[in-house]
Amino acid sequence: MAGTSGSEDGVEEARKEVTIIISGRPFEVEEKDISYEEVVELRYDGNPPTGPGIVITVTYSKGHNGKEGTLVAGQSVKVKNGMVFVVVDSSQS
Repeated sequence: MAGTSGSEDGVEEARKEVTIIISGRPFEVEEKDISYEEVVELRYDGNPPTGPGIVITVTYSKGHNGKEGTLVAGQSVKVKNGMVFVVVDSSQS
C-alpha cells in the first residue's frame, strides 16, 4: 500500500492568518513562528534604528498557554491570535 503525502490531489493547505499586536498596532501574520528580527521589522516599518549603543528589546505576552517572555536576536516564538509584543529601543551610553 502506497502512502500519501496529502498534496497529491493538488490542494495546498490553507494558511491561517492571525492578528498580533506590536507596540499598540495590529498586524496580520501567518500562524507560524515569528522571529525577533521579523517583529522588529514590522514595528519599525522596515527601518529600525541603528547606530552605536542602540539596543532593541522585544517582550511578548498572551502566547500559547499564556506564555510570555523576551525575544533576542536569533530567537522565535509561535504566534497566536491576540498575542502582544512590545518593542522598545534605547541608547546605551
